[in-house]
Amino acid sequence: MSFGAVLFDLDGTLHDRAETVRCYLAGHVGRFGLPEGYAERWTVLDDLGYRPKRDVFGQLVTEFGLKHDLQALLQDFSDQAWKDVALMPHATEVLRTLRRRGLKLGVVTNGWTARQLECLEALALRGLIDDVLVSEAVGLRKPDPAIFRLALSRLKVGADEALYVGDSPLNDVAGPQSAGMKAALFPGGHPLPGHIRPDWMLEDLRGVLGIVSQA
Repeated sequence: MSFGAVLFDLDGTLHDRAETVRCYLAGHVGRFGLPEGYAERWTVLDDLGYRPKRDVFGQLVTEFGLKHDLQALLQDFSDQAWKDVALMPHATEVLRTLRRRGLKLGVVTNGWTARQLECLEALALRGLIDDVLVSEAVGLRKPDPAIFRLALSRLKVGADEALYVGDSPLNDVAGPQSAGMKAALFPGGHPLPGHIRPDWMLEDLRGVLGIVSQA
């Protein structure tokens, strides 16, 4: 096996979303004078970003008996959440090393196009990536194998020479594997179900370099 490309998830993989959210919530709680336990409960309800924010804030208003306007809380998230995004440790060095080794690099992410592209720019990673696919822009969402096949065709590599790296067992392991790719699971996402088997388990992003070297 010889890899010609490595494709990455964004949130929770190259973007340290957990740290970004932690910083946002500290400011959010202060701006609105929110009660103790609010930030911790927000994090649980958010479910790593998979739950709609209207549902998250709506439930918090109910649970904590808040007098704040729901729309004001939602607007604060829209305005403030990604103002200071956090880079995942080792992301830049890993991408630069892979580029030096001649591999093509891609990002395949679910989400809103403008938000995800702004995130990549703010992380100073856009110039290291050959191609970016955002679900909104292409009308496909992970784990649909079609979005991975589209990414491969745009990078002009075959599935058998591509590695995918992400933190979601369903979206970032089962999805790319169904398109014929190998998949490495990054820690921090949802628990790994027994029926999903990553080709590799990572401790941090530097593990990608070892996988590529051994291929």
